[in-house]
Amino acid sequence: MLEVTGLNQFYGGSHILRDVTLQVPQGSLTVLLGRNGVGKTTLMRCLMGVVRSKSGTIAWRGQALDHLAPPARVARGIAYVPQGRDIFARLTVEENLLVGAATKRHVSSVPERIYTLFPVLKDMRKRRGGDLSGGQQQQLAIGRALMSEPSLLILDEPTEGIQPSIISEIGRTLRELVDQSGMTVLLVEQYYDFAKAIADHYWVMRRGEIVASGDGAQMDASGVREMIAV
Repeated sequence: MLEVTGLNQFYGGSHILRDVTLQVPQGSLTVLLGRNGVGKTTLMRCLMGVVRSKSGTIAWRGQALDHLAPPARVARGIAYVPQGRDIFARLTVEENLLVGAATKRHVSSVPERIYTLFPVLKDMRKRRGGDLSGGQQQQLAIGRALMSEPSLLILDEPTEGIQPSIISEIGRTLRELVDQSGMTVLLVEQYYDFAKAIADHYWVMRRGEIVASGDGAQMDASGVREMIAV
């Protein structure tokens, strides 16, 4: 569904992404692992067009995305939950969710399926986003992304700063989206046990390069934990 080939990016004189090549199969949950500072977030921003890559290609269902701005990529069926969530603190939960449907016409209410996935959002729909806990804000950020009805959902470290109970809920929700709704998920993560528990496929990044990949069920046997610990 998504194919990245030979992607390079620089910040000043630093070579951040080094010929990154990876694939995200349709209808699967793919995890990208790596320590802080290896280029994972830069790669996600390139995928969404927030940052333009210096060279290489990003293909979506066989069509190049490189010339498209972020809203056009969302309209094509790609949604992004950024690291840090970036919810609108002064808007209500409901208003935050409706922002996620900006590329859709005539959407004036939140579909019940969003509230079914995240019941807490329905209970708090009239509260300001800034009044929610970190875990609730993360669920709001995911719900907002789902409002665009994506085929591919990209999440950048959704477990960061989140309590364990909410992490488990997020994991179950992501698996449900893949297994029951047929969505494709690309998850950037450092939390190894969380990634291992839900991944169909994995990629490991180190110093801006892809250094390993394989089936999620083989992560322990392939020594992935050790790869991201050094």
